[in-house]
Amino acid sequence: MSDGSKPEKLTWPLLKRVFSYARPYRKQIVWMLVTILISSGLGLVSPLILRELIDNALPNEDVGLLTALAALLMVVPLVNATVLVIQRWLNSAIGEGLIFDLRAALFNHLQRMSLRFFTNTKTGELMSRLNNDVVGAQRAVNTTLVSIVTNTTMVVATLIVMLALEWRLTLLGLMVVPLFIIPARRMTPVLRKITKEQMSENAKMNALMNETLNISGAMLVKLFGRADDEDQRFRKRAAGVRDAGVKQAVSGSMFFAFLGLIGAAGTAIVYYIGGRLVLDGSFSIGTIVAFAALLSQLYGPLQALVNAPVDFVTSMISFERVFEVLDMPLEVAEKPNALALQDVQGAVTFEKVSFDYDDAGTVGFLSEVERHGMESVKKVLSDDDTGKPKSAANGNGATENGNSESSEKSQARTWALDGVSFEIQPGQLVALVGPSGAGKTTITYLLPRLYDPTEGRILIDGHDLRDVTLKSLSEQIGMVTQETYLFHDTLRMNLLYAKPDATQDEIEAACRAANIHDFIAALPEGYETVAGERGYRLSGGEKQRIAIARVLLKNPRILVLDEATSHLDSQSEALIQAALEKVMQGRTSVVIAHRLSTILKADLILVMNRGQVVERGTHAELLAKGGLYTELYHTQFNREYAPEVEAASAD
Repeated sequence: MSDGSKPEKLTWPLLKRVFSYARPYRKQIVWMLVTILISSGLGLVSPLILRELIDNALPNEDVGLLTALAALLMVVPLVNATVLVIQRWLNSAIGEGLIFDLRAALFNHLQRMSLRFFTNTKTGELMSRLNNDVVGAQRAVNTTLVSIVTNTTMVVATLIVMLALEWRLTLLGLMVVPLFIIPARRMTPVLRKITKEQMSENAKMNALMNETLNISGAMLVKLFGRADDEDQRFRKRAAGVRDAGVKQAVSGSMFFAFLGLIGAAGTAIVYYIGGRLVLDGSFSIGTIVAFAALLSQLYGPLQALVNAPVDFVTSMISFERVFEVLDMPLEVAEKPNALALQDVQGAVTFEKVSFDYDDAGTVGFLSEVERHGMESVKKVLSDDDTGKPKSAANGNGATENGNSESSEKSQARTWALDGVSFEIQPGQLVALVGPSGAGKTTITYLLPRLYDPTEGRILIDGHDLRDVTLKSLSEQIGMVTQETYLFHDTLRMNLLYAKPDATQDEIEAACRAANIHDFIAALPEGYETVAGERGYRLSGGEKQRIAIARVLLKNPRILVLDEATSHLDSQSEALIQAALEKVMQGRTSVVIAHRLSTILKADLILVMNRGQVVERGTHAELLAKGGLYTELYHTQFNREYAPEVEAASAD
């Protein structure tokens, strides 16, 4: 929405691209233009009928003509209504089809964007591109554009008929046209500013509702006893919406009342001058009545056309925002001749892999656009929403300033991974250990190709990941993250996400292996139990076991998992560990290990520090080196899992 201070621009390449989306609907568009012409013509018939009725039927007492004209006064609106219904159907078919095409193209493109894109883009902005901007694009085509065509046709046709009837009265009627244009040009920016203010207030209210009415926000409000405060805050925001709405309604009514007075003045002038001419015998009463009716059909479209070009240009900006997403290159793209992985053995090789989260290469990010929806509010609870965005960390301790800390123990750096090389043989269990932020998670992100390496390459069975199809790669790799995400759907549907055609027996077998079947079976609705938003109705341990069952159902050859169980109770932890042991059997497994028991079973331990593999080997070999692993063993594993250490020593 423009406030008038910043003129929008319309370019031919943009129009050409927009018209390309309308091409599949060209037949409907042609027929809609035909209905517009018919409707405009029918709108001019009634004034001419009135003229004929007053000038001929009544003075001549012609009952037959009177009957025919009266019938026409009934038939014309009926035919016009039918034409308008057909026009509306065609208009809707074009608009809704356009929305479908744009949304489908957007969603398809977004599904293929890398994880980097989503970590740098607000979800609200994506929702706006899929909803607000797509609807805005539709409005540009089937509302604004249709309105311009309809009103232009009506103005031209009305002027032709008026000039044919009496050119002098036509000039009189056109005398007030400048009075429409001048105030409209001055008032439009004011009305836009008021509308912008109303939408801004509405955005603040929506943002507050979004933050406090989701499950996490509601829990925080209750835990801190802030219900009354939030109630007052909401009342303040809602009052702002109320006051802005009243202001908009009053201002709009005053403006359109003024335009109505101008139209009435034009009609009055025509009646007065025309009446004088009738008294002089220059032309008939029917002509005056017909002119008065035609003037109303002239002034209405003229009012709409005054600001139509600005509205059209502004609404076309929605197309630009949609096209911005569609034009973004795919960072993780599939080659045209990509190879489908088959008969995967599970050999994994990292060759001098380096990765920088901040290096997007040719990939851009969505621009910040001035928008008056929930996503425009940067500060939700504060009254001031003009806060500046802060630089985001890359998830591994690296900031925009790169190596801002010189301490050896700090993980802050520019490169998340720096020249990492290692090999994993089929069926091996590899444990990744190291300080938080050392680069372990980054390795697990690169293996399923959520990102591509900035430098170096990753191979599975000798095939570079960039040379294989994304679908076949996904089929061969299963991942269990520390934070399990479940859809707000049944447990069955969440499990079937891994294998949509899985049978009930397969589902139950996977759940038994994950030690979660008995729990699900004991629920009143069993596998039809709804997990709740983000699986919030389940405990952390239950969600993790469902995630493990989901991976088992997928049956991948390579397993990637974050074995974080320190936040769980001992019973859930034991169940998950038992399930993980079953999952890893016969598979190549890359595990971010937090438990000594897993580390002791690993065929290879990779010790990460500051984005590099600083040590590698078995538990005994690494302890003998007396390096970082030994330090971690004594400060972390030994202290946290003393019972396991004793058991391991006893063995």
